[in-house]
Amino acid sequence: MTRLVLRPAPAVSFTLHRRGVVVGVGLLVLLAVVFVGALCIGSTSVQPGDVLRAVFGIPTWAGKVVELRIPRTVLAVVIGVALGLAGALLQGVSRNPLASPDVIGVSQGAGLAATMVIVAGAPVAVLPPAALIGGLGAAAVVLAFGRGNRFVLAGIAVAVAVKAITEIFIVGAAPIDGQRAQIWLIGTLAGWGYDEALVVAIVVVALIPVLLWAGRALDTSALSDDVARAIGVRVGARKLVLAIAGVVLAAFATAQVGAVDFVALAAPQIARQLAKAERPPLFCAALTGAVLTVVADTAARTVFAPTQLPVGVLTAALGGPYLVWLLVRRKR
Repeated sequence: MTRLVLRPAPAVSFTLHRRGVVVGVGLLVLLAVVFVGALCIGSTSVQPGDVLRAVFGIPTWAGKVVELRIPRTVLAVVIGVALGLAGALLQGVSRNPLASPDVIGVSQGAGLAATMVIVAGAPVAVLPPAALIGGLGAAAVVLAFGRGNRFVLAGIAVAVAVKAITEIFIVGAAPIDGQRAQIWLIGTLAGWGYDEALVVAIVVVALIPVLLWAGRALDTSALSDDVARAIGVRVGARKLVLAIAGVVLAAFATAQVGAVDFVALAAPQIARQLAKAERPPLFCAALTGAVLTVVADTAARTVFAPTQLPVGVLTAALGGPYLVWLLVRRKR
């Protein structure tokens, strides 16, 4: 007679949790390293020791240089955190690694609204609120028509349509306005700093209760809808709240600096692979997004110096091959 042996589940759960903690600590250390590295690298090189002295208020010759670089680097961290969280939430809800703000139309909606503001000659202060409304509006259309497995497909359709309308506005605009709109659409951190970082940080902090709840909610989202309903989960309401949280994070980040593609798409999947988890872990995805954004922005402003590229150029260049690889991997 065959004896059935049941192994205790808590041990497995503890192992997965411990690995996630280890990965999170490692990503925190890596983020600290790339943050200091971003402050060291530039037209004037600064030693790490001088950077640390300047950061902690100790007088050093590099104080002014570091002071000029810190706001942009802090903004890169905050934008990366917001996009990493947004991607993890959207991918967790849809159970699809292709679901990200730059694929499902949020970035394109914000871009259309920003382009309309720029072409109309409105004040710069109007740009972020208009972009926020545009991103949320596009997301509302996707959420209304893209229920269930059609979520990503509806998002792609909305993104393509909105992008076409945006191009029409750019073609009909004055050359200088069209160029300004194109730069914003690519996404850049140049010229922005603490003010923009503060707006996005406030949104992230305000959503902390939702994010803490989302950690457990995403576990049930990984189940099939029938199984989730059988254990008493309100599937539709839960997915809607998680999707709205992801859209709000992405829309606010895009409204401040433009469309920084690839980060929200790749960060959750990289974090999931590192943590060996069934779904993208939120904390690790946020840190991965921050690391990717800081590294990309540092490379964008230094590799082709004295020309500074918008960070969106570099992230999009990396995102294209990554998306192809992801599609091939899913097909296999």
